Amino acid sequence: MNDILPPESAQWEWFETKVRSLMDRYAYRNIRTPIVEPSALFIRGLGEVTDIVEKEMYSFEDKLNGEQLTLRPESTAGVVRAAVEHSLLYDGGKRLYYMGPMYRHERPQRGRYRQFHQIGAEALGFPGAEMDAELILLADALWQELGLKDVQLEINSLGEPDERKAHRAALIAYLEGNVGLLDEEAKRRLYSNPLRILDTKNPNMQALVENAPRLIDFLGEKSLAHFNSVKAILDMNGVAWKFNPRLVRGMDYYNLTVFEFVTHQLGSQGTICGGGRYDYLIEQIGGRPAPAVGWALGVERVLELLKEQRSVQLQSAPVVYAIVPDAVALPVAMALLQKLRGLGVSVQMHSPAVRGEGMGSMKSQFKKADASGAQYALIFGADELARGGVIVKPLRDGGSQQVEHPIHHVADWAGTLQSIA
Repeated sequence: MNDILPPESAQWEWFETKVRSLMDRYAYRNIRTPIVEPSALFIRGLGEVTDIVEKEMYSFEDKLNGEQLTLRPESTAGVVRAAVEHSLLYDGGKRLYYMGPMYRHERPQRGRYRQFHQIGAEALGFPGAEMDAELILLADALWQELGLKDVQLEINSLGEPDERKAHRAALIAYLEGNVGLLDEEAKRRLYSNPLRILDTKNPNMQALVENAPRLIDFLGEKSLAHFNSVKAILDMNGVAWKFNPRLVRGMDYYNLTVFEFVTHQLGSQGTICGGGRYDYLIEQIGGRPAPAVGWALGVERVLELLKEQRSVQLQSAPVVYAIVPDAVALPVAMALLQKLRGLGVSVQMHSPAVRGEGMGSMKSQFKKADASGAQYALIFGADELARGGVIVKPLRDGGSQQVEHPIHHVADWAGTLQSIA
C-alpha cells in the first residue's frame, strides 16, 4: 500500500475529472458503497474457487458480534448488493459508476498494489447487446480522451450456463487425457473450475490450452446472435477488436460477453480494464432476477501507461503567485487574493520559510514564483499600492510586458487569469 503525494496526486485529480465528465455525457450516475462488506457477499458473488476468494481477500472477524467481514476486493458485488437493498431497479434500469480503493493480498509489482484503485461502470437492468457495446464504447472513449495508444480490445462470449456446462464436460475430458501436462494449479482446478485453466500464464501449458475445446463452438443461436450484435455495433463505431476464445475473466458471475482492454507496454500487468455481462448475479445476491453488464479499470495501471507514453505531464501549479515585498502590504494583498480565488483563479501567496527574516528579497520571491509553475506573478509594490494598483507580470512563454491594474476593478481583469485556470 502506498501514499499518493503531490505532484503525482494532481495526475489522479486530472484523471478523475476526465472520468466524471465522460460519465456525465453517457448519463452514468455516481454510487459510493462501503469499503467493508460481509465476507459472504464476495464468496457468493465471486465464487468460492476463484483466486480472489481463495487467496487474496483481507477478511477478519468483527470483535463485537463475530460477523465475518472483508475489505472489498472489487466493487461489482457491493454495487449489486446496494441496488438490491435499496430497490434501485423498481422503476427501471440504472447506469452507475464508482471510483475508490480496493484490497487484495497479492504480490506487489508494477501497477499492482495491495491497496489499489478502480473506476467502474455498471448498467443494471438492461438485457440487450447494445448495452454491452455501450460499455465498451464508453471505455474506448476514455482512452481517446486520455490520448492513450497501444490499447487493444479483446472480446469473447461465455454463453449461458447450459452451454458452459456442455463445454465444461468436454474440457474436463480433454484435460484428463492430458493430465501429465498440467501444472499443480491446473490439477487443483481440474474439477472445481476448469474454465480458469484456460487463463493460465504458464508458458509450458500454452500449446495444451490452444488445442482445448473452444467455448464458442458450444454456443447456441441466441448466444451467438447476442455476440454478433455486439461486434456489429463496435464495427459501425470504428472500434477495433480481437476475438480471444480463451478470455474467461477471473470471477464466476460472468455470462455472454466478456472483454478486456490490454496493452503490451506494462509487462505482465497488461490488462488495464475488463468486464462483461453478469445476468445472474443480482438474483444470486438476493434480488429479483435482472440482467447487468459492467467493467472496471485499474487506476494505477492507466496512470502508469500514461506515464509510459508520456501522454500527460501534470504539475500542481497555481495560475498566480503573489509577490509581497513588505509585510505591511499583507492585509491588502490577502484581501485581493481572496477575491481572485472567489472568481475561480488558483493563487499561491509567498510566505517566508524562516521566521523573523521578513518577506524575503524580490529576487528570491521571483525565483519561488518561477519554480511554482505559475503563469503570472502578482506584485504588491509600495508605489503601486499607493496608487490603488497591483502589477500583473507574465512568467511563461515570453508573454507581454507587465501591466498595472486597479485593485478595485479586480473582476474586470481577473477574467484573463481565470481563462488560464
